Amino acid sequence: MFQALPLVVAALRGGLARRRVLVVGDVMLDRYLWGRVSRISPEAPVPVLHLERETDVAGGAANVARNLAGLGVQVALVGVTGDDPGRAALLRLLAADGIDTADLLIAADRGTVTKTRVVGNHQQMLRIDAERVAPLTETDQARLVAAVSARIPGLDGLLLSDYAKGVLGPETCAALIAAARAAGVQVLVDPKGKGFDRYRGATLITPNRGELALATGTDPQDRDALIAAGARLRQDLGLDLLALTLSEQGMVLIAAEGSRDIPAVAREVFDVSGAGDTVIATFAAGLAAGLSHLDTAHLANLAAGVVVGHVGTAPITRAELLAAICDEQALEQGAKVRDLAGTLEQVRRWRAAGELVVFTNGCFDLLHVGHVTYLERARRYGQRLVVGLNTDRSVRALKGPERPLIRADDRARVLAALASVDAVVLFDGDTPLDLILALRPDVLAKGADYREQDVVGAAEVKSWGGRVVLVPLVEDRSTSGIIRRMQGDEGP
Repeated sequence: MFQALPLVVAALRGGLARRRVLVVGDVMLDRYLWGRVSRISPEAPVPVLHLERETDVAGGAANVARNLAGLGVQVALVGVTGDDPGRAALLRLLAADGIDTADLLIAADRGTVTKTRVVGNHQQMLRIDAERVAPLTETDQARLVAAVSARIPGLDGLLLSDYAKGVLGPETCAALIAAARAAGVQVLVDPKGKGFDRYRGATLITPNRGELALATGTDPQDRDALIAAGARLRQDLGLDLLALTLSEQGMVLIAAEGSRDIPAVAREVFDVSGAGDTVIATFAAGLAAGLSHLDTAHLANLAAGVVVGHVGTAPITRAELLAAICDEQALEQGAKVRDLAGTLEQVRRWRAAGELVVFTNGCFDLLHVGHVTYLERARRYGQRLVVGLNTDRSVRALKGPERPLIRADDRARVLAALASVDAVVLFDGDTPLDLILALRPDVLAKGADYREQDVVGAAEVKSWGGRVVLVPLVEDRSTSGIIRRMQGDEGP
């Protein structure tokens, strides 16, 4: 759940357009051969692909740049290619996305890294890599550092996309990180290889399970050991953050104050190509926009979940990410309905974060504007609002055998859909006193048609230092009045 959802949405809807991020790293061309497989070759036991089409996509650091552009960020790309058709294809693709490639350098000793994937019946069958993996020459390294250094002033972020092809050697990384941090620019790194020392002093690195295991000599299947190794590595390298990505298990964000799990939303996975590019790009965009570390990690996790649903390398877009947020909010609304044990645990987490918990209760049968306004007003007395909801038996005991009109599960789900409500918990007693004693809210809210001495739980809440508030009601709005009008017993 986002801590500041309105800020996240505002950033995606337009706030990122003012942010400038520079991507530096191993630029690649991803080529796809698409077709159908319906038989095995008589010449050898291999499938025969009937080729239907070919497509080119910007890959590696270029795909990171495309993800940033898709989120609305002003992005420039610095890297090295050959002087060949692969470069020409990349320039056309990147120009279409509005990416600045003025400093996409040409190296005489290498061609453009090209990965060709053969895809049959929407499944990847084979990948062919055409590349030269070697450090840059001293001359090319100096050209690249000079090009990046000239662009650092005015940046909102520098992103190093390391695919271990030789562009981001130790000296290059050290020079770029030092120049950016001296200018107050945050540096984000998608790392590779064993030597993470080259990323010392960066703001954030985003290793996956295998990358962190290789860099730290840790068992990749031992999750707790990986998190502990990540915490030590973050401290040893002087990083602000380390985000350990765990595929379908989501992400763990490791900071000085500890680690936080960012769970993944279950989605169907077609192709994980480029998911890491999407994660680091979304991190760069979110941090550049001033979002919190946790909200940015959550956003990056959502973005990765979107792109793995595509076949082939595909960048995230603002529209897709906004839709994913809407989908998640719908899931989270249902998750607001909890049993007592779940509510107690959630309240404990809110209190640990320094948030005041408000409690109110009611039948909320046939929800209307009076209810909605009351709950919005009650929420303003704290940061979280827990609603105790009468069960159907409890409502009948209070209102008579004809009530409730709406059964408890439905009433709870509708309440959970309100932005002002953070948790809904049912109680079966005639009063919510046992629930109040269990939750020990900081604020007990009730309608202003009550007197404080008549509010159940008032004395108990005040005994542990809480307060009781009487919330103004909307006049002439009640479920009973609506029922009478429906029955024709009262005018509009």
